[in-house]
Amino acid sequence: MILTVTLNTALDITYRVRELRPHTSHRVTEVTERPGGKGLNVARVLAALGHQVTATGFAGGATGRLLREQLTRTHGLVDALVPVAGATRRTIAVVDRSTGDTTQLNEPGPVITPAEWSAFLEAYDGLVRSAAAVALCGSLPPGVPVGAYAHLVRTARAAGVPVLLDTSGEPLRRGVAARPDIVKPNADELAELTGSHEPLQATRDARRRGAHTVVASLGAEGLLAVNTEGRWRAAPPRRLTGNPTGAGDSAVAGLLSGLVEHLPWPARLARAVALSAATVLAPAAGEFDRRTYEELLDQVAVTDEATAA
Repeated sequence: MILTVTLNTALDITYRVRELRPHTSHRVTEVTERPGGKGLNVARVLAALGHQVTATGFAGGATGRLLREQLTRTHGLVDALVPVAGATRRTIAVVDRSTGDTTQLNEPGPVITPAEWSAFLEAYDGLVRSAAAVALCGSLPPGVPVGAYAHLVRTARAAGVPVLLDTSGEPLRRGVAARPDIVKPNADELAELTGSHEPLQATRDARRRGAHTVVASLGAEGLLAVNTEGRWRAAPPRRLTGNPTGAGDSAVAGLLSGLVEHLPWPARLARAVALSAATVLAPAAGEFDRRTYEELLDQVAVTDEATAA
């Protein structure tokens, strides 16, 4: 079982309009809703790949109930979310069909009380012991300590369970110091953490801060991974146009699935890039087409940077 943690879950709502113009009313042509938050996106992709996944975090209020109801439709995913008094947030994406651009509105999460945080820690401690790997993903809702991910990383490591961290800002800085097995920042998050805008230098700096493996997401250029075994770049076969929403989460799912299947690093990175690219090309945000993924997997270029140097 793979465990994903989404402390700031969301109900993702997407509106599509013919053209988005300020100061006017709009007729919505299409509305979609789905459970969201980075860890839930990761869990959905892992389940689609055939892995058994347990999703934990927080859910509350009418939005939380709707989110949990929709989670039951995902085969292979077990809902272990901890109930809270506050309402789960919503994220609103407005897609302009004339340009393809998306405008995002993200609500704040519910305020988590000390008692609710304690209840989560107790649940997490029990779940992590039976996990093959753990993904800690996304932002922290109000009330959760800024060092929360560092605590969760240490708990996983104490249980002998490999842990991947995907967050940003101060939670990332503190979490890296707890020595996660993998961190997966994007270029901006990596630069904020290290002060370096050169990807290779920044990944090395992040490793010195505590991460065993750093996998940097470089957008259209793919992934750069650095650890004691070497360093690699993996890139999609061509520049892709589409909706990048959820592409990074698909990459996390690829890395985690490769980890629990004991794939070598080049194969893990190829899978992560192919899943990410397939997600960009999919008509629905955050989803992927299996056939497209398999076609792209054969085309991903992985370069051994240490050998090439």
